[in-house]
Amino acid sequence: MTLDIPGYRLHNQFLSQTNFTEPGAVVAALGAVQSQDYAGGKWGLGLRMQGTTDAALDQAFNEGKLLRTHILRPTWHFVAPQDIRWMLALSAPRVHMANGFMYRQQDVDGASIRKSYTVLEKVLQGGKSLTRPELGSALEKAGIKKAEGIRLGYFIMSAELDGIICSGPRRGKQFTYSLLEERAPRVRSLERDDALAELTRRYFATRGPATLHDFTWWSGLTMADAKEGIEAVKSEFVNEVIDGKTYWFNSSVSPVKENSPTAHLLPNYDEYFIGFKDRSAIGEVAKQANIRANDPYFLAHVIVLDGQVVGGWKRVINKEKALVEFTPLVRLTKDQEQALDRAASQYSEFLQLPVERA
Repeated sequence: MTLDIPGYRLHNQFLSQTNFTEPGAVVAALGAVQSQDYAGGKWGLGLRMQGTTDAALDQAFNEGKLLRTHILRPTWHFVAPQDIRWMLALSAPRVHMANGFMYRQQDVDGASIRKSYTVLEKVLQGGKSLTRPELGSALEKAGIKKAEGIRLGYFIMSAELDGIICSGPRRGKQFTYSLLEERAPRVRSLERDDALAELTRRYFATRGPATLHDFTWWSGLTMADAKEGIEAVKSEFVNEVIDGKTYWFNSSVSPVKENSPTAHLLPNYDEYFIGFKDRSAIGEVAKQANIRANDPYFLAHVIVLDGQVVGGWKRVINKEKALVEFTPLVRLTKDQEQALDRAASQYSEFLQLPVERA
């Protein structure tokens, strides 16, 4: 393999270099950032910004500078307000299709969905934000029975996908929902072909080198749509075939070589690994430890050393400090241990708390 795939990806995902100071700008550049673990998602953004803190990202979220909603694959992502409508228009039909079985199982049909939208628009109008249980109570009062648990979740997800609601400001530690029309009232729309090209462009610009299959995994689009997207932007990228796989990337980028060893403490579901169907390029050490590159292990908090996943980490945070525990897959050298300490110090600065190793 002649192409330094991990080096390119560290660079293109703003892990080895970054000039970003605003979270919305990072999210916009990446297209969307998986954030089903809100705390982990914030740390993923923090790693890609200069000098931000956990509290600053909470404030940006509460002010609506970045939104959190179901989009792309049926999971939560951070999305920039100016991108949410065209991205939903492109991806929502596929997610609705993926949800079809659960809609039927939970008796979430077209009539009840339309009724739920009317209720949500009424109770949230005027800048109101309500928690999930509060939305469930409003739906039940309007005659939509059993609006709780999984069934309520699919009513809410449907409303997110159709652009009725999105994340509102947090109320303490609770998440709320607001009307998208009020949360992001002035956002651009794109024709479908333009939206497809734009999503494809952002993916390969920030995840490349990556393959067609990587893109379909991340985007949730059909293979036909993904191929159409690549065709639309292929003049902006080059490709290289490695072991029979075609990787697309921006050849004008010269990855910044990090000092070795350099460690990154990546959160669960980080785009550095969750953004790819094939994670073998960063899983060479894991393979030696008999962990497959697509193992659920790669969904947890992982330690990356010089681009390779070399272990996992856990954190317990209270008001006074954060306790982190490292579980490397291989014995680390003294220099590598020091790199972990530097990464832990970066996490401490982000949290504005002392970080101690367990």
